Amino acid sequence: MSRPEALVHSGGDVLAAAVAARLITAITDAQATRGSASVVLTGGRTGIGVLEQVRRSPALDAVNWSAVDIFWGDERFLPDDDGERNETQARQALLDHVDVDPSRVHPMAASNGSFGADADAAAVHYAERLESLAPAGSVVPAFDVLMLGVGEEGHTASLFPDTPYVREEARTVVGVHDCPKPPPTRISLTLPAIRAASQVWLMTTGGAKAEPVAAALGGADPVDIPAAGAVGRERTLWLLDTGAAANLS
Repeated sequence: MSRPEALVHSGGDVLAAAVAARLITAITDAQATRGSASVVLTGGRTGIGVLEQVRRSPALDAVNWSAVDIFWGDERFLPDDDGERNETQARQALLDHVDVDPSRVHPMAASNGSFGADADAAAVHYAERLESLAPAGSVVPAFDVLMLGVGEEGHTASLFPDTPYVREEARTVVGVHDCPKPPPTRISLTLPAIRAASQVWLMTTGGAKAEPVAAALGGADPVDIPAAGAVGRERTLWLLDTGAAANLS
């Protein structure tokens, strides 16, 4: 596992633009090596802002979008037309504007889909899909970049402090219930699945995040600060603005 690195930008807009450029480079580098790339998206203001910046980038067409596998780190378990779903926002921000291969876009199930209101069954299905696309000997794909946000209490994906989900060691995907933030039901990758990624990027802004950021980078227990447990195999980047980095030495 890699050691976390912190990169600080002057503000949220600059951060989103810088991460967008970094993402385009990471995808094109992977495609130059293997012909394809695999990316895990996140929601939230910063995560969607990055996708909007990718769409506006003059380097947008450097990516062969038909050779990118798209996954999500977590999802709000809502109907498929709900504007609060990470998938819906990602499609509006970027995916509907580029030539993605629909068969290579892998959203988590909606609450009005095949599994109805059963988030646990939907999580099992997503885990099975990941395993079907994984290399031999692995249960998740070889994600090139996995992007995450960080909450004010240190949650990442939909893994909240001191819950069974952040302690999960066997399953790669879980249905999450009774979340302290709405909506209460979600689907999320677990820390073991996140740690399979080559690069993990944690992106957050604002002074309200300064305390959990400092705790995570200071080696906090992931049960207390789940974001501390999000580590990439080759690289772990904390991409921050000055507010979120305020408590770092």
